[in-house]
Amino acid sequence: MHQTRSDIRNLAIIAHVDHGKTTLVDAMLWQSGIFREHQRVQERVMDNIDLEREKGITIMAKNTALFYNNVKLNIVDTPGHADFGGEVERTLKMVDGVMLLVDASEGPLPQTRFVLRKSLDQELPAIVLINKIDRPDARIPEVINEIYDLFIDLDAREDQIDFPIIYTNARLGLAKRRLEDEARNLRPLFEAILAHIPPPQFDSRQNLQLLITNIDYSDYVGRLAIGRISNGVLRQGELISVCRLDGSQEKMKVTQLCVFDGLKRLEVKEASAGEIVSVAGSNSITIGETIADAENPHPLPPLQIDEPTLAMIFTANTSPFAGKEGKYVTSRHLKERLEKELLKNVSLRVEPTSDTEVFRVVGRGELQMAILLEMMRRVGYDVEVTKPEIVTKEVEGKVMEPMEMLWVDCPEEFIGVVTQKIGTRKGRMSRMINHGSGRVRLEFRLPARGLIGFRTEFLTDTKGTGIMNHLFDGYVEWQGEIPGRPTGVLVADRGGKATAYALNNLQDRGELFVRPGDPVYEGLICGENSRSVDLFVNVTKEKKLTNMRASVADEAIRLIPYREMGLEKALEFVKADELVEITPLSIRMRKKPATH
Repeated sequence: MHQTRSDIRNLAIIAHVDHGKTTLVDAMLWQSGIFREHQRVQERVMDNIDLEREKGITIMAKNTALFYNNVKLNIVDTPGHADFGGEVERTLKMVDGVMLLVDASEGPLPQTRFVLRKSLDQELPAIVLINKIDRPDARIPEVINEIYDLFIDLDAREDQIDFPIIYTNARLGLAKRRLEDEARNLRPLFEAILAHIPPPQFDSRQNLQLLITNIDYSDYVGRLAIGRISNGVLRQGELISVCRLDGSQEKMKVTQLCVFDGLKRLEVKEASAGEIVSVAGSNSITIGETIADAENPHPLPPLQIDEPTLAMIFTANTSPFAGKEGKYVTSRHLKERLEKELLKNVSLRVEPTSDTEVFRVVGRGELQMAILLEMMRRVGYDVEVTKPEIVTKEVEGKVMEPMEMLWVDCPEEFIGVVTQKIGTRKGRMSRMINHGSGRVRLEFRLPARGLIGFRTEFLTDTKGTGIMNHLFDGYVEWQGEIPGRPTGVLVADRGGKATAYALNNLQDRGELFVRPGDPVYEGLICGENSRSVDLFVNVTKEKKLTNMRASVADEAIRLIPYREMGLEKALEFVKADELVEITPLSIRMRKKPATH
């Protein structure tokens, strides 16, 4: 017997990166009265990881809750990047509808397509928000047409296409139903949520069922399992069953039960169907498992997650500088950290290799791997990784490789160079859209490995003005060889400190990655050779001093500024026989030792 709970709405905010999701949640929290009038609250309050604040992107899905007209709105802020798709797939299991946020100028971009496709697959109704309506380059009628085209393109049903549209300015906390209306606050948005997002449904005859979709940790009560109660009632202190992914069952006592209230968790004695809760009581519970009735457990279907397409080898740092900067330097530390990551990140896999100190990490994309490595180095890990490689599979004796859809947005004058570069990487153009604004949008389909190392080259070719996004697009038969980096590298042939004298003599050979005074060791990559071969060079050479006065005064040494290699650039740059050394203070590249 199906019943509904009208005092709750569960919804997710989905959008492309940087279209304003987290800013909108800020405004909704403020206008719902969650914060006191003079309370100091930082901007983008939901981005609570340093990296999220720096990059301006959401990496981890997060829950919050607020009240409007005595109805509780459980809101989930989801990541907008396909590399964190595992987060999106999980969070959509907790909600009954979505708010699709689209920039009034940029329109629906690739990641919008990705998250919308996931929500349409789960038959979730949508409210469309046109955000940043105050932009001088806003093109609202065209963007609305593009959104309708996107829904039709994704085979949405008629009732899904019949969505309400709200016009918002998240930064100022304004919303309106029609463009000509005067906006004072977000009330039209709150009203639309109550009217169009269905209340949670449950079966009153069913026993307790709760699918775990997220994991958190508390220093006081240990691991917290977060999910939505599908059926039944959950009480603090009661005995329940945990239905494991392998089919086994285990009894557990609920030591703490919390619901969300603003940015806080509120401890409660019991919670019923439709509510999103966090549960403590087991340190081995994980994502995808079901909390069920102790006597008569019925597990819910486990989560379906897209397959990972990219692999990298992680090892503890073995360079001569190992252990000088990092706190966690052994393979045991690395193994523990990767196992901890697996608890929260369902789209990541760690596979054992023939060497117990070497780990093969398989994930969604370069950005996901770079974020994991950046988080590790910030807390003191000292690791080495190989060039990312794609994950192939064999079907009927044929090697199949992952394909990607690539969307490029760049000024018209760069169409030629971009198309040529993507062509050498086995890419084919499928669409070209010109809005007449001087910029064009190009759509390509190419092998996933063709994108490795492409971003830096693309930004150089478009003088930093290009935008690129890509999405996984199935598997096809192996597409043949793709040329790699055409240049060789300058490799240090001895250890010491780089000198201005030596670097001055080497800068004609190529572009340098080190500065005078930087410590180097044998095998360290010091620069990019302008030719295709690797060159072993002495970057520590000093000028010989004699007691003879030079007939001409020494010319001042003028060095061309060196190229600083960040983590993402280094991962794109290295070849198969090279490693990226990642420490809390430095990113270095080196040749693989002969024994590697």
